[in-house]
Amino acid sequence: MKLYLGSQSPRRKELLASLGYDFEIISINCEENYPKNIPTHEVASFLSELKAKAFRNLENDEVLLTADTIVVFEEQILGKPKTPQEAKEMLSLLSGKTHQVYTAVTLKTSEKIITKTDVAHVKFLEISPKEIDFYVKNFNPTDKAGAYGIQEWLGMAKISKIDGSFYTIMGLPTAIVYELLEMNKIN
Repeated sequence: MKLYLGSQSPRRKELLASLGYDFEIISINCEENYPKNIPTHEVASFLSELKAKAFRNLENDEVLLTADTIVVFEEQILGKPKTPQEAKEMLSLLSGKTHQVYTAVTLKTSEKIITKTDVAHVKFLEISPKEIDFYVKNFNPTDKAGAYGIQEWLGMAKISKIDGSFYTIMGLPTAIVYELLEMNKIN
């Protein structure tokens, strides 16, 4: 079987490789828009499946894996910040509070599309303006939903509690991915 990863995320690439799979990274061009009336907990699955459907039809020996991660605070979706200032605003909003991270994965074969979503609840300690400035200056929060990477300094220094999978927060719920790939005999 030929496995494709439909993601440019270095974190997803690293995690899928760490699970022991051989795969090829492909680029999928699609507008990542979702209906405004969709519940926030369904947005990641909608977008992950949208990416899978935007890719060409697959041959019998091909499998595509796509994913999408969203950060939700009080029913508000915090996407990737467009500017350092927007990143600072997002981190100020999350400071001292709990938010949710939803990551959906979609497995597409020539016969079917399966999507599963996982959620993790993340509790931040208070983050001072000085700490936010340090993080935004020294890391690249503009390529991460919610303006942070759990595997980076902010995650190490300021997350006090996680209810759910660390890997879901990182962008690929590895236990779900492994289960889907093994169920479909991908190795």
